[in-house]
Amino acid sequence: MVCKSQRGPRERASFKQMKKAVSAIFSILFLFQFITAQEKPLSQPEYVKMLYALQKNPGGKQDIIAALRSRGIDFDVTDGVRSLTKSKGANDEELKRALEEAGRRRQNPSSAKLPPQKEAADILEKVRLNTLASVKDMPDFVVKQLISRSDAYVGTGNWQQKDNLIVAVSYSEKDGEQYKVLAIDGARVNAERGSSYAGAGGASTKGEFVEDLEIIFSPETKTEFNPVETDVIRERPAFVYEYTVKLGADKRLGLASGRNLSQTAVIGLTGKIWIDRETFRVLRLEMNATDIPNDFPIRGFRSATDFDWVTIAEEKYLLPLLSDIRFTMRSGSTLYPDITILDDDDKPVKDEEKPKP
Repeated sequence: MVCKSQRGPRERASFKQMKKAVSAIFSILFLFQFITAQEKPLSQPEYVKMLYALQKNPGGKQDIIAALRSRGIDFDVTDGVRSLTKSKGANDEELKRALEEAGRRRQNPSSAKLPPQKEAADILEKVRLNTLASVKDMPDFVVKQLISRSDAYVGTGNWQQKDNLIVAVSYSEKDGEQYKVLAIDGARVNAERGSSYAGAGGASTKGEFVEDLEIIFSPETKTEFNPVETDVIRERPAFVYEYTVKLGADKRLGLASGRNLSQTAVIGLTGKIWIDRETFRVLRLEMNATDIPNDFPIRGFRSATDFDWVTIAEEKYLLPLLSDIRFTMRSGSTLYPDITILDDDDKPVKDEEKPKP
C-alpha cells in the first residue's frame, strides 16, 4: 500500500506565509546591521574618501560635517589630516571646526556634551543680560577699522582686490554706530561722519561693533536659539547655538543697494553664536540673510565676526577683532559676483575727536 502525503490549500498558504515571514525577518536583521554600521565613528580611510569626493560633489560638505558631528572619528587629528581637509575642503572654516571638535570629543567625550534644556536656557539668559548690559554701559569711543574689499565671480574663487579703506568707527548711546572714511588706498579723504560709509562707493556694512548683538539678544526680536555643538576659540571652551530671527522681527535688519542706497529690503537671519562657557560672553557671531526678495540686487549676505577683549582708555571691552563679510550681488542678468569685506578693528584712531554724547 502506497501512502501519499498531500498539503491542502490551507497548508500551502501557511507555508507561503512562513516563507514571507522568514524573508521579512532577514530583511529586518540586515537593516539593523546596516544602521548599526553607519553609527560607528568615521575611520580615517572613510573620512579621506569623503574629502576626495568633494571634488565631484562640492555640496557634500554638509554631509561630512553632519557625519563628524553625529558619528565622531576614531583617528587622531594630525597635521596631515588638517592639511588634506584644508585643501580638499577649499579651506572651509565650518568643515575645519567640525573636524577639530570631533578630535576633541574623541580625546575627552565629557567636554563635548551639550547642556540639558534648562541649563541651555539659563546660559542664554546670562548671555542676554551680559550683552545688553555691555551695550548700555559702553562708553563713547572711536576705533580705526581697516577694510579690505575684493570681488570675484561666483564659483571661480578668483578674488581681485578692489581697495583698502581706513574708517573711523565711533559709538555713543545717543547716535549708535557712526562711520567716517579717513583714507582710500592710502590717500586721505575728507568725508563726513554718518550712519554708514556708503559714501566711499562699493559694498559697505554696519552694526558689527554693538548693534548686531543687541538685535539678536533683544527680547523684542524673539530670536529662537538651539544648542548644537561645542567648540574652542582662542583656547576658550564654548557652547555653539544656532539661532533664527524671523522676517520683520527688527526694523534694523535689512539690506540696501543702488545709488544712495535707495533700494532696501527687510530680511530675516539665521546663524550661529559661540558662547564662552566660563564668562557667558559672545566669542563669535555668524549671520546669514534669509527671505531676500527675488527681485532684489543683493542675492546673498553672510558674515562671521570674532570678538575678544580690547583695551580702550585702560579699560577692557568685548569688541570685534575681525569680520569676514560677503555679499552675492546680481551683475546684469546672469552673473553673480561675490564681494568680501575683511575688517580689522582693534587699533585706536589718534587723530579723531571723541564723539559727543
